[in-house]
Amino acid sequence: MKAIDYKKLKIDLFAKTKDIRKYDKDTGNFYKSIVIMSKRADQIAAELKQEFQENSHISNQQDRSGEEIFENREQIELSKMYEQLPKPTQLALYEFENDQIYYNDVNEK
Repeated sequence: MKAIDYKKLKIDLFAKTKDIRKYDKDTGNFYKSIVIMSKRADQIAAELKQEFQENSHISNQQDRSGEEIFENREQIELSKMYEQLPKPTQLALYEFENDQIYYNDVNEK
């Protein structure tokens, strides 16, 4: 599966009222859809966490006295970039609305 670049997605970060009737279109059950989006949000959060840890190999530097910690400018920029990304729940909702989530119901035959 191709990795999605979450930084390039244009997702509205503000809370808006949604029509919940459209979320049972594929599953036939609103609560099943919520579970699917929740599991996808967990996957996205894990992906973002792993990506952040890989990119944050730069560690903080200490001065000679060891009392003050000077933060690396690159680390601050990286943190700001990840803070500005949409939340994993918003990303999962976006993917579900645009039919980008694949799921398999083991109970259906």
